[in-house]
Amino acid sequence: MMTSAPPTNTLRDAAVAAMVKNGFEPAFSAAVMSEIRSLDDPSDNPLPPGVQNLRQLLWSSVDNQESRDLDQIEVAERLADGSIRIRIGVADVEGLVPIGSPADQHAAANTTSVYTGVAVFPMLPERLSTDLTSLNEGEDRLAVVIEFDVAHDGALGKGSVYNAMVRNRAKLVYESVGLWLEEKGPAPPAIAASPELHDQLRTQDEAAQRLRLARSIAGALDFESVEASPVVVNGKVVDLAVARRNRARDLIEDFMIAANRSVATYLIDRGSPSLRRVVREPKRWDRIVALAAELGQVLPEKPDNVALSEFLARRREADPEHFPDLSLSVIKLLGPGIYVLERRLGDRREMGHFGLAIADYVHSTAPNRRFADLVTQRMLRAVNSGGARPYSDEQLTEIASHCTERGEAARKVERTMRKVAGASMLEERVGESFAAIVTASSPKGIYARVLSPPVEGRIVRGGRGLDVGDTVRLKLVVADPVRGYIDFEHEAEGSASRKLERSRRKKAAADRLHSRIGEMFDAEVTGVSESGTYVRLLDGSAEGRVVRGYKPLSVGMKVPVKLVNTDSVHGFIDFEYTQGVDPSKDERRARKRAAALSLRDRIGQTFRAVVSGTSKKATWLKIEPDEIEGRLVRGRRGLRVGDETGVVLLAVDPARGFIDFAREDTVLPVG
Repeated sequence: MMTSAPPTNTLRDAAVAAMVKNGFEPAFSAAVMSEIRSLDDPSDNPLPPGVQNLRQLLWSSVDNQESRDLDQIEVAERLADGSIRIRIGVADVEGLVPIGSPADQHAAANTTSVYTGVAVFPMLPERLSTDLTSLNEGEDRLAVVIEFDVAHDGALGKGSVYNAMVRNRAKLVYESVGLWLEEKGPAPPAIAASPELHDQLRTQDEAAQRLRLARSIAGALDFESVEASPVVVNGKVVDLAVARRNRARDLIEDFMIAANRSVATYLIDRGSPSLRRVVREPKRWDRIVALAAELGQVLPEKPDNVALSEFLARRREADPEHFPDLSLSVIKLLGPGIYVLERRLGDRREMGHFGLAIADYVHSTAPNRRFADLVTQRMLRAVNSGGARPYSDEQLTEIASHCTERGEAARKVERTMRKVAGASMLEERVGESFAAIVTASSPKGIYARVLSPPVEGRIVRGGRGLDVGDTVRLKLVVADPVRGYIDFEHEAEGSASRKLERSRRKKAAADRLHSRIGEMFDAEVTGVSESGTYVRLLDGSAEGRVVRGYKPLSVGMKVPVKLVNTDSVHGFIDFEYTQGVDPSKDERRARKRAAALSLRDRIGQTFRAVVSGTSKKATWLKIEPDEIEGRLVRGRRGLRVGDETGVVLLAVDPARGFIDFAREDTVLPVG
């Protein structure tokens, strides 16, 4: 059976419609394109006066595999006193985009590139953002260099900002560099082929670790976002996935924060106003305190970023697998950042960035993608050249307000496209129950994100008493890809209240038991149903689900169980009844892990398959001619054992042996 499609021809059309609905200009005007076509490559010209030639340095970039708009490159130099000098080369955009030009007017209107997963709507035309200003590998480019020294203790030396000609020697990718830095994988080919680049990245990593430690001591909050984006392979959306943090992403984040701090101070020292990025103290601090209390932790009554930072660090250490969901809850409660005009100087600065634990912070490192960064670049040019200020205070105030508003609109577009993709994945699962975490609770509505797939929707019935961070079980009542609607129902108030309290108790129990994974416990079976088999420990300390070996169990039996997993963020506690585990299943699991490993590079490919098994919970199939078995997670309706169908490989997990497919006609084309 075919699923519904968006009312437009393709997902890209749906993304365009979302852009227009939220007040963006998704296409460039004829005037903009005419202007861009007339531009010459500035690197073809002689080196301009006052521009340094730094092409000889071993610059490199670390970014996403698919990134084509490279805004920054990095290089490190160890100094005689043991400090490390960092230079960040930022794309010189303002030299090709004059104030008031058609391209500038478009950028000022949208203020940001919008990344929907299925389509990118750049703030500036691609000839600029991916070519003439992009710091592409092997090409000479003009850059604004932000230079600062990092001491042993992570303290930042006084920064400087100047223009230079640079050349990116290696375009590196977060995932491979991160695995290498964490000693979990081999060096990427470019690093393996160059001892100098090898040493350069190690030096950069050392500087980043110094910066991170210093910010942690100061109370910077260590988050891990879990916002999912559509995964596009071979022109089709195959999944929603979260970009996980690693050491390479941390390295670039640390450098960008230091660069933005250095630029803020640089402008202040020269008497220049700036657009400052701030996150004020959270209004929902009481809820953050309550979430900590559920895990047996005490936070001060008043907002305290150092105490919150220490709490988050302990939670990451205690339960790294589930930390992202706790991180999401805290991020939602802190609220988004805003842009403000920084007019005055010295000790009168009052507001800062609560999450970063710093007073002065601007956006300066992504001028191809954020208008605020382009404005900052123009302010830097003015102070370095001694020229007139490019904007008045009134203009900067208006720009700050508009950038803040457009940033929220961009997030709405991105959420819409996540929900369009997510609704298509959940459409045939209306009526099913899902574990979810509450992500927003206000008079405007209550929203929750399903744990798998990571899709967010609105709780349209029930939900009274729920708050951000609560783990709940919800029934899916609407999944409409046409409008991007995902609606859930919560249980009746009395039952829901009891289950919510039970969930909060289980979070605390899961945290207490985390260090005892692998131990045996005496338990009594308390429930057996299609939704699962549950036990309560005889000492009354915890209750949880039996995830392996549960078939021989019945209510009232007293059995030994082994603790195999705990999740203190969601309140999940998993046991195994070892005596009920069929040894042949262990062999089957080993085969599935090997099969998943063999398919890891074939995500998005289409296979012919035969249905090998069906139940109320799952449909299984074998792909031809490999005879590898996997689970069909979308497009199950109407299939029986022996039916043939075309399927697309969505995801594999070699660690757990999971192999997930979707029926070919349920996978949405991007167009």
